[in-house]
Amino acid sequence: MTQPIRPCRSALYLPASNPRAIEKARGLPCDAVILDLEDAVAPEAKAEARAAAVVAFDTGGFGERLTVLRVNGLDTAWGEGDLAAVADMDVDAVLVPKIATAADVARYRERLGGQKLWVMIESARAVANLQPIADAVGEGGAFVIGTNDLALEMRCAGRAPLLPVLTLAVAAARASGLTVLDGVRNDFSDVEAFLAEAEQGRDLGFDGKTLIHPAQIIACNSVFTPSADQVARAGAIVAAFDLLEHAGKGAIRLDGRMVERLHLAEAQRTLALFAAANSAYAAHKDD
Repeated sequence: MTQPIRPCRSALYLPASNPRAIEKARGLPCDAVILDLEDAVAPEAKAEARAAAVVAFDTGGFGERLTVLRVNGLDTAWGEGDLAAVADMDVDAVLVPKIATAADVARYRERLGGQKLWVMIESARAVANLQPIADAVGEGGAFVIGTNDLALEMRCAGRAPLLPVLTLAVAAARASGLTVLDGVRNDFSDVEAFLAEAEQGRDLGFDGKTLIHPAQIIACNSVFTPSADQVARAGAIVAAFDLLEHAGKGAIRLDGRMVERLHLAEAQRTLALFAAANSAYAAHKDD
């Protein structure tokens, strides 16, 4: 791994028009803060929210958290203004909505220059173009799944019909080296249901999950942090391959199982993610 892992287990949406929520976010243990100018802001408050986002990011204070601005689409009355404003912001990424094709991605990349791009996957058309979209996003980018919009457009009920789409989105993101985040769960009061959904997302291969309420953060971080058993197993694999007797071998026997070099790479990633997650936790405690 050539670059250090930066955890993105929990990405919290906040209306950019809510200064109290933004101030609170500076002390929350989420890995990413997404200030939203789009869905969470009423049309009459868009300009005010944009100005508030500029102030919030200029002020800083978000520590090690990833900072992301979700802008309005270019086909709206506010999109061009949002992109003009974000050009002067110190943010880690810009999240753009309603992406349908690779050409849509190119339009945003042209205006954003070198800023990292996160894209919402929230339409049936996007599902049909997942790999071209992923290829167009670029280094350091991400897929963010908009499960609410997808379910609405597909006219499906519940999460089960979306599972094939989620799997394809993860595969496309991985093929292009992108981070990929699962969609939100609107009912933040049912902790058990949230945990089950987060665990399903983890098992599907997601890096983390987008959230709509601070009450979901701790559980989300727990799910997407490697467990003690996973860390122990990863450590054993790395140690075994480090033995002189296994130098140059493509596969070895460990605890009655065959382990290949591909398992070594995943074990190294697990240990790096665990270390990065602990570092993030310590940084959040100090905020």
